[in-house]
Amino acid sequence: MRLAQFSHKGGPRQLGAVDGDEIIAITQGGDPETALINLLSDAAQAKLDEDSVRKLDGYRYRYGEVSLHSPVTRPGKFLAFGLNYDDHHKESGMLRPEQPIVFNKQSTCVTGPFDPVIRPIASDQLDYEGELGIVIGRRCRHVPRSRAREVIGGYTVINDVSVRDWQLATPTMTLGKSWDTHGPIGPWISTPDEIADPHDLRIRTWVNKELRQDGNTRDLLFDLDDIIEHLSKVCTLEPGDVIATGTPAGVGWAMSPKQFLQAGDVVRIEISGLGAIENLIHDEANDDMTIE
Repeated sequence: MRLAQFSHKGGPRQLGAVDGDEIIAITQGGDPETALINLLSDAAQAKLDEDSVRKLDGYRYRYGEVSLHSPVTRPGKFLAFGLNYDDHHKESGMLRPEQPIVFNKQSTCVTGPFDPVIRPIASDQLDYEGELGIVIGRRCRHVPRSRAREVIGGYTVINDVSVRDWQLATPTMTLGKSWDTHGPIGPWISTPDEIADPHDLRIRTWVNKELRQDGNTRDLLFDLDDIIEHLSKVCTLEPGDVIATGTPAGVGWAMSPKQFLQAGDVVRIEISGLGAIENLIHDEANDDMTIE
């Protein structure tokens, strides 16, 4: 099943299941995030699959008539892995990591799969990173590799947007990864039954129709089972937590000369079997203080 948050003609957000060129409303008036968490749990326990779509009797919307939002609007944790592809750590001029490199993306960076990404006034080093995202489906701790797939509720496409000078200014990287709008997610969450092998997914990124990244999840240095085992040793993973698993080679920072994103650029990231996200780069309007 493909689970999406959407709105119709400016109406409230709803949770829906994508069925061909239609979206079937699962919630109408209820809380879509709560409904999503419940369904992710079912998906992780193999209680939800493509046949479940046929049993839904909610209102059907034409796909082209709705606006898609991030399928997870405010994850409790948004964790990401750095230098997790061999070709990316080589292009970065850094040593192959012996232990996973993990950082936070603040959850306020999350934005929709087709929403604008803002190029900040404070930096001219905006970059893209196409990545496979894991969405946790079951609350868990100390999960061994052999049982890691039991806690995955689904997979999605992520752009780990990076402000390179802020990222490299400190060892933690968090501030360079957490600017508002710098976490596009979507276009939906594909439950595990949709993906035969998450370790054989092609990841491609285009900037203005120029192919920049072309990798495959088979080349992850720390695969999905490693990732879940490693993180769950440290903290409890909860339904709705999002994990960005790393990016392959081809980022703008590593090109010669460096190719940072400019206003008007369009970044498209596609992962086989999971769909695509596409975001237009906008310049930040101003840096005036806002208090609400």
